[in-house]
Order: sequence, then C-alpha cells, then structure tokens
Amino acid sequence: MLPGELLILRRETPSWAKYPRCLIIAGRLRSTIGFCAGVAGRRAATYGQRVNPTAHSPAGEPTLRPSTVGALRASGHVQRTVKAELRENLLLLMRSGAPRFPGVVGFDDTVLPDLERALLAGHDVVLLGERGQGKTRLIRTLVGLLDEWTPVIAGAELHEHPYDPITPASRARAADLGDDLPVAWVHREDRYAEKLATPDTSIGDLIGDVDPIKVAEGRTLGDPETIHFGLVPRMHRGIFAVNELPDLAERIQVGLLNVLEERDVQVRGYVLRLPLDLLLVASANPEDYTNRGRIITPLKDRFGAEIRTHYPLEITGEVALVRQEAELVAEVPEHLIEVLAVFTRAVRSSPSVDSRSGVSARFAIAGAETVAAAALRRGALLGETEPEVARVGDTEAITASLRGKVEFEADAEGRELELLEHLLRRATAEVWRRHLGGVDLTELVAVAAENAVLAGDGVRSAELLGQFERVPALGTVLSRLGMDAEVTPARAASALEFALEGLHLTRRLAKDVLDDGRVVYGGAPDGAGGHG
Repeated sequence: MLPGELLILRRETPSWAKYPRCLIIAGRLRSTIGFCAGVAGRRAATYGQRVNPTAHSPAGEPTLRPSTVGALRASGHVQRTVKAELRENLLLLMRSGAPRFPGVVGFDDTVLPDLERALLAGHDVVLLGERGQGKTRLIRTLVGLLDEWTPVIAGAELHEHPYDPITPASRARAADLGDDLPVAWVHREDRYAEKLATPDTSIGDLIGDVDPIKVAEGRTLGDPETIHFGLVPRMHRGIFAVNELPDLAERIQVGLLNVLEERDVQVRGYVLRLPLDLLLVASANPEDYTNRGRIITPLKDRFGAEIRTHYPLEITGEVALVRQEAELVAEVPEHLIEVLAVFTRAVRSSPSVDSRSGVSARFAIAGAETVAAAALRRGALLGETEPEVARVGDTEAITASLRGKVEFEADAEGRELELLEHLLRRATAEVWRRHLGGVDLTELVAVAAENAVLAGDGVRSAELLGQFERVPALGTVLSRLGMDAEVTPARAASALEFALEGLHLTRRLAKDVLDDGRVVYGGAPDGAGGHG
C-alpha cells in the first residue's frame, strides 16, 4: 500500500438487491468470491481498491478512514457486536421517525413490531409464513440497519475486526504487525448472505471443507489454514439468512446448531473454535416447520423469536403491494388493480384452493403485468397511436396464465379455469358496486340496449367512444374511478367498458361474445354470430 492511501473493499457490480438470488461475500484482499444460492461456481464480484484519502466515494461521503489498527484505535473507534449494532441503529431510526424496513407493505401493525422487539432483544429469528408473503424481502431490509462501512483486517478470509482476530492466520499477523496491521473497510451489503436450503445442501456449503488448492500449495492436511470456509463463517460480523430452513437435512442442521451454540467449526476432523458474531434469520413454511422430523428440536430452541407473517390484511395493502412491485408496460387504472386484489383474496379464501399452500402475492403482481401486456398487445394490433390503457376485458387473459400458481383441492380437478373465471367475475362486480353502485346509469343502459355497443380486443378506443353521440354519465364514471384528472380517449374507453361490464354483471345489460373476440353489450348486431 502506498503512503497516503488506504484500502476499501468496494462493489464493482450492482448491489445484491438487484440480483436477489446471488450472495455477495467479501473475501480475500483484492478479490472476493460470489456465491449464488444453490448454484456452484465462483465469479468476481468486488475488489479491493486503493483510493486517495482526499477523494470522495460515489455517494459523496469522504473515503478518509484509518488504514491501520493503530490509526483505528487513535480515531476512537469502538467495536460492537453485530446485534448491538443492529439494536443501536434501529433505535436511532425509531427516534428519528425514518423508515426502518423500506419496501415492506402491510406489516406495520403486526409483523414489524414483533421483529423490532426481537432485534432489540438480540434474538435470532425465524419467520413463518406461506409462500409469497414477503419473508425474504423483509429479511433483506435488515441490511439497512447495519453500519454503512465497517473495518476488517485487510487480506483476512473472514470479516474479522482488527481488534479481535479469530482465525489462526489473522492472530499471527496481528501479533507480528501490531499497530501496523492493515485495515480495510467493507460495505454493509457485503455483510449479508442468504442460502436457499435444499436437501443436497452440504456441510461444506454452510460450514466449510478442505481446500485442495491450499493443500496443493504445500500445506499439510493438519494445517487449519487448509480449510475453505463456508457461508456461515464468512458472514462473521454480518447477517446470514436461510430460506426454507426445514428443507435442510437433519445432519446439516446439527452442524448449524454447533456453530451457533458451541462455536466449534468441525470440518473433516479439524476442530477450530471460532467465536462467530452473526445474526441468523431463517424463513419456513408453517406446515413444514411444525411437522415432526423436518427441523430438529435443539435448533428450533435456539431461535429467540418465532414470528408469523401473513398476506395483506386489507385491500389497500394488496393494491399498494401490486403498485410497488409490478413492472407494467401499459397503464393499468386503479380500479383494475383493485379488481386483481379482490380476485386474489377470493382465490385465497376459496374452499376449492389448498389453503396450506397459500396464494402468493406474486399472483396479483403477475396478474397486473399480464393485464398491462394484454393492453399493449391490443394497442399494437389495432394501430393505436396514443399510450394504451388497460380495460376490463384485458383481465380475462389472466386466468389461463395464473392457473399454474394455484394449488387446487382434489374436488376442483378439471374445472380450475372455470373456477378462476367465476371468481374474477365476482371480483369485478364487487369493485364495480363499490365505485359505481350509486351512479345513475339508466340512460347508458337505455342507449346500449337500443343500439348494440361493440367493445373488446378488436375495438379501438375512438371506435368505442364513437358509437355514442354523447356518453351518458361518463364524467361521473371517470370521477368515481379517479380517472378525471387528465382524460384521454384510451382512459375514457377504459372507464366506459368497465361501466358496461358492471351493468352486465349486475344483470342490467345483456352481453354477447362474438367469434372474432369482440364483445357486444346490449345485443348482437345484425348478421353477427356469437355466443353468450
């Protein structure tokens, strides 16, 4: 290291949040090892970069930090355990009123208070919940409670604090170099790792194994430095998450228990006492977690807190979640997002759906994205020039594509599509009544009944509106649906079609589907074949 320079481990690739299946783990000096959950292989992910102390980081923060352990002591730096660090940073956020778990929706009054109490108590945590309840998303937000930068021994394989080396190699270096022991700084994102538990997960993945390369370099098999550490030791002074914990084989769970409680890392006859400092967080399905034999009792006993998650309790939470997570390629009005939210809740509560499996929040998110794609496709095929807006007819595309996301009971076999279509119609009618139930649409019913109105995939927005000299009550409908701020033909057509569909679902207007996919409200035009 040149005079006046220091070493900072800085990420060259985007953060782990952009690639949720990848585990980025800081490792040796000048390079690190990237572990992908459930996937073997290595790839460079970060690097140790020398920087000028007068320069500034990309975030605008000064990069001037102590570069030796002597300078670190002189700066007044105080070592904290990771659980104390999480506790103190959480308290700071609570006192300031700042967001503590960004991106987490619907848990404010239920799950989050329990999690905060667990973190303040310094407990390891297991989150229990059905699929798609946001367990992993919640776990990943814990990274934001760590210090942004923390000192480590430069060149050490683990994130060892310069005041407290734990591996034989680092202890020897510290004794030899004294206050000149080099210090590097790692970002909090590099102090988090997660592993999707699978039946083939090995002790080597989690704890470690003999590194044949180190043996080939001349070290003896009895040398502790021949061990290649697994994910758990590498997250020393960080957070380690295990997704679907019950899927770990019992013998692997025993190894994890040993690390957490006895602090002994045992690899092929090696015994190293490593006082690991980490927060362990796990997720599990309640059915698997409570089944005898799926998780050993001593490991279950080591978790200080067991927290149940849930799907959004209110429609507003479901809508907010879809708005936050869905990547929409066309505009989807709020009332259609609400239809999808009501539809999702109806599927969850249906007696024909396996309640133990649950219906993921991704069901509604994928539904919204499919509706937007259907609108975009319709606009492209019809040659629409203005940005497309989804209509209620576009929601019919979701039942076939979402059928695979639902586990049905045996008595629903063979009629899954019929069941989903029925629940979607009920959801549409419920949202229609909520927004337009009190609107006087008598004139619209009369006009549509007298002159058949063509709608659906094959009808442009201008063509749909052009079938009326004046659309009765359109202004009121747009206002009730929250679409009156900036009215365009596409938005007006979307509101009109929703009003017509609701009138049909409430048995006030006939509806017929033509062979070409177009829809007729009020009766089929002369000579047009169709089916009801």
